[in-house]
Amino acid sequence: MKIFFSAGEPSGDLHGANLIRQLRERCPDIETVGYGGPEMAKAGCDLHVDLTALAVMWFLRVLINIHKFLALAGRADRYFRHHRPDAVVLIDYPGFNWWIARRAKAHGIPVFYFAPPQVWAWASWRVKKMRRFVDHVLCALPFEAKWFSERGCNATFVGHPYFDEVRRQQLDTTFLAKHFDVDRPLVTLLPGSRTQEVTHNVKYFLEAAKLIQAQVPQARFAVAAFKPQQAQIVRTAAENCGVPVEVFVRRTPELIHLADCCLAVSGSVSLELLYQTKPTAILYWISPLAYAVQKRFRRVKYITLVNLLTTDDVFSRDTTPFDPDSPKESHVLFPEYLTCENKAPQLAKHAVEWLTDREKRTELVARLARLKAEVGHGGAASTAAAYILARLPKASVTPPPHFIPRMVAKHDLETHKSAA
Repeated sequence: MKIFFSAGEPSGDLHGANLIRQLRERCPDIETVGYGGPEMAKAGCDLHVDLTALAVMWFLRVLINIHKFLALAGRADRYFRHHRPDAVVLIDYPGFNWWIARRAKAHGIPVFYFAPPQVWAWASWRVKKMRRFVDHVLCALPFEAKWFSERGCNATFVGHPYFDEVRRQQLDTTFLAKHFDVDRPLVTLLPGSRTQEVTHNVKYFLEAAKLIQAQVPQARFAVAAFKPQQAQIVRTAAENCGVPVEVFVRRTPELIHLADCCLAVSGSVSLELLYQTKPTAILYWISPLAYAVQKRFRRVKYITLVNLLTTDDVFSRDTTPFDPDSPKESHVLFPEYLTCENKAPQLAKHAVEWLTDREKRTELVARLARLKAEVGHGGAASTAAAYILARLPKASVTPPPHFIPRMVAKHDLETHKSAA
């Protein structure tokens, strides 16, 4: 059995790796190929291309790289024609993955979407593509399956794969011991996994750090960078901020664990912050043009997954930005700012409160722990693997060698089928 994967984000690479491990556990002979990243390769996927190297945002960046995406879509189409996998599994990354889904359907190959794009939040008209090109939508959030099903998609809830990843993490205890300081609280800055996110947001995080240190002089600051080149962007920006900032690469779990509170770019990392019950303020800075565009297409009030899990009305008509002073926002666990303005003072205010008011911090941690107990269980990859294999044809029985007597071969085959 052969399954073709397509994952273009670093988070999708992690989810794909966990799913591949679960598939191999159930079907050791399964062959996994396609587009992904280094984690999927470690899990045994035969990568044709490291697609995570092309993780880009917004229309202009996509347009600049369109020739690369077209070439990869054409390569997948040829693979489907000549090698015909038993299934195609897509993981998030909707712009490119719609093309892969379209080509797979053209060849009659079943398409599964694991951790589907949040079309319910942005430009919901894209559900037409899901209905047309995807056979099975494996939903990450409790309300997603109902939303997709009501719009004609074959959807089922399997759980959020990010919790699989955080549950299997093994923290570096030597690193933790070296950087723990009971007398100096740590504020961890998480500027995102995409270079564009880092470039757009880190300056506001650093400005917030400066404001925090002015009120909490003993505070320390550490940045969790995803790639070395992103770490260099942060170091360059930090040179002129006037605040000592340590920058680490691939130390996100450890730096979250050590943190007294965090400032983070919106993304799936919010689920890890929930899992580790860390008070966090969320920022997502975009250009004024992008801000105007998102107001037209956004269909939910909150951009942070954790906050969406706290509301009774996910698809409220009220899509105005989060207001920390509104009593209607009291259920929000992570103050969030989707903005084209400088929100460093607001970020600093939240962090200072958590660092100086033990009672408020303890109350927030307890609320995070309650939500974690409700939604933070693992098993998404395991459930998805079982679902996928149950809907694919069984591997065919290998025909007997020609020298075995016909009646014996027939008896053995029938016995084999009965055992299967």
